[in-house]
Amino acid sequence: MFTFFLICIFGVITVIPLHFLSVEHLKLEEKYGREKGKRIGGIYSLFSGWGFFLFWAGLWFSPQPRFVLPILPNLSVVFPFVNISTPIIHLIIFVPFLLLGAYLGIAGVKGTTLKVAETHRANKIITSGVYSLVRHPQYLGGILAHVGITFLFSAWYSLLSAPIMVLIIFLISWKEEKELAKEFGKEFQVYAEKTPMFLPKFRHRRKKVFTYHKSLLVHKIERKTLD
Repeated sequence: MFTFFLICIFGVITVIPLHFLSVEHLKLEEKYGREKGKRIGGIYSLFSGWGFFLFWAGLWFSPQPRFVLPILPNLSVVFPFVNISTPIIHLIIFVPFLLLGAYLGIAGVKGTTLKVAETHRANKIITSGVYSLVRHPQYLGGILAHVGITFLFSAWYSLLSAPIMVLIIFLISWKEEKELAKEFGKEFQVYAEKTPMFLPKFRHRRKKVFTYHKSLLVHKIERKTLD
């Protein structure tokens, strides 16, 4: 039961060096030339991207013990086509985590384009949309989806692996940002200083919205006074 899960964990860790190589664009171009360096980086990106996703998904689907939260433990939902029974509280947790994770992932890909997501090569720094909230919306979405799917399948090993996946995502993000800083210099540094890596600064955004509405209200009052 534990063997397939260990293979998937080992697989996720194994593709990390390949991913690191795929984002070293300047180093690859210096070593192999611009066009050849791009092709080699693209090959690295293809194998590391799909390998990472497939091994990560294996953490959810591998045979493993099930867990149940001690909240409404006797209420469950049965999915007859796949013969899976899920506690209702797990399903309640699964839905918002998966929806938010999917939204961040899709919005992140739309913001950068699918080509950039596949090749790990950005043409410019995106600062709008979900990228104005966090620097890595796709990875944040992946973490949220991991939690949601883990609860859907009540997968105990997958739940235990969550901190490991967060650490791995952090290391990958750190490496990508290190290379982005080399490629875009001050532009990326300014963006990184204003935008958090994973956790949005909602308090700061509420303050900006409040300031905007306050100035709008003052403007309306001034206009009425002049009229």
